[in-house]
Amino acid sequence: MSAMDPIVPDSSDVVEHFTERAAHYDSSSRWCTDLGMMGRLRQLAAPYTVDRMLDVACGTGLVSKAFRDAANTVIGIDLTPAMAMRSLRWLDMLLLGSAEALPFRDEAFDLTICRQGIQFMDAVLVAREMVRVTRAGGRVVLANLCAYGDEDKQEYFEILHLRNPARRGFFVPDDLRLLLHEAGCRDVQIHYHVSKEDVALWSENRAITEEQCEEILALYRNASPAFKKLHGVQYLDGGRIVDHMLFSILVGIPSRAALLQTSV
Repeated sequence: MSAMDPIVPDSSDVVEHFTERAAHYDSSSRWCTDLGMMGRLRQLAAPYTVDRMLDVACGTGLVSKAFRDAANTVIGIDLTPAMAMRSLRWLDMLLLGSAEALPFRDEAFDLTICRQGIQFMDAVLVAREMVRVTRAGGRVVLANLCAYGDEDKQEYFEILHLRNPARRGFFVPDDLRLLLHEAGCRDVQIHYHVSKEDVALWSENRAITEEQCEEILALYRNASPAFKKLHGVQYLDGGRIVDHMLFSILVGIPSRAALLQTSV
């Protein structure tokens, strides 16, 4: 995986961070409730014949809500009670726990999705577990914020770590493709969605200090020409800064044979 120095918080750091954010999470980024992004997820996941769906790191239930009418059964799992309890109305079942060891039998789901959750866990373990619990020929979907590539990743990873110190993984798109491939998926496809975010609003997630928010803004003001170009950074009146943030959406088809090979 691409990264700065490895950052490995224990799960208590993740729970503490998202407990602070739970009440305001849905409005903490434009992408959270972006109908365009959710529509793209639905289109790519093709859930219309889904019997059972698993929402990994379900948080407040935004993904489960969007897929509620497309699956007969929607199950969510999340580590943070304060977040997860907000998802109950969209779920048939909620489990509190880590996705690094999913409490389900092999091939229990037709569709398994994780949006913006894998970066807070051991990504290799979670990808393997997501593939394991999804039937052969089903779909495993990852949607995650990424750097555009080698030219911006170090600057962006520093910004992302400041905004969320509980983050464990930092990715460029091909990292996630390899992750699913090595976990036992074949025919992994990468799609992209760009979210236009006001950096000041995005930074102020109520779980970091004002000093950290100011440091993020300073990094944008002093960003390299390559970073500014890739992110389409805009400096607007009143000191506002806008970033065009890249989400990679990956869809993989689990293969039992491939999964067995990765386990040997």
